[in-house]
Amino acid sequence: MAGYVATAVKSGSAAAERPRHITEPRIVKWALITVALLFLGFLLILPLVSIFVEAFRKGWEVYAASLIEPDAADAIRLTLLVAVITVPLNLLFGLAAAWAITKFQFKGKNLLITLIDLPFAVSPVISGLIFILLFGAKGWFGPWLQENDLKIIFALPGIVLATVFVTFPFVARELLPLMQAQGTLEEEAAVTLGAKGWRIFWKITLPNIKWGLLYGVILSNARAMGEFGAVSVVSGHIRGSTNTMPLHIQILYNEYNFAGAFAMASLLVLLAVITLIVKSVIEWKHHQQQLSREGET
Repeated sequence: MAGYVATAVKSGSAAAERPRHITEPRIVKWALITVALLFLGFLLILPLVSIFVEAFRKGWEVYAASLIEPDAADAIRLTLLVAVITVPLNLLFGLAAAWAITKFQFKGKNLLITLIDLPFAVSPVISGLIFILLFGAKGWFGPWLQENDLKIIFALPGIVLATVFVTFPFVARELLPLMQAQGTLEEEAAVTLGAKGWRIFWKITLPNIKWGLLYGVILSNARAMGEFGAVSVVSGHIRGSTNTMPLHIQILYNEYNFAGAFAMASLLVLLAVITLIVKSVIEWKHHQQQLSREGET
């Protein structure tokens, strides 16, 4: 009890002796909070609310009909299919790239890191044009593709390629700092005990990076479902065939079908909200795991 009182007195005196320049006046604190809330309200909350208001303006029946009509259903199906194909590819590439960069020394490592960051620097529209120049009718491989009756541009393969290009950095960029911070001591210890490569990966590497890996997968999936620029260039905007959800929204809006456009947009918003919820749960579990490890030590 005496120790507790002494600690409390000490902490109280430390708080009283805290330099005044470290604390901010209350008016500054509330001003900053107000500015942040106004910013979020006008640029985030208000647009999201307006989407749902417009989506349900003509009633639930029109809303449901806008989502189940054939072109909308095809756009939803294509968006989910592209995400199902893209995310596993990004997972494999990101995991392999991060493992190679953080666990091994080789020439060209800095070049590989730069190439991973390339999609962040290149406009999605430009990335779509790259695939047009490569696989289009007058592109480098266009004549050969036509001779062999293979179609990439204005078809599913082109949409997948464009989506993979703009989304592949997410998994790698989430894993790189995490794996660099963890180092290679545990893997080296496992090697000295006789463990082989795959066993080291499944028993040591993967458990240590699983939360970062899931976080990168979630970000990659969110970008894949919402990608517009690159997919718009390579898709051809063929209704019922190559229109994803963002492209379908654009077409409906340009045709003044506001109810259908906002209904589809609301579905994308719901998918984004679900993604954020899953992301928050993963972050919470990761934080709880860290706390439990600290408690054990």
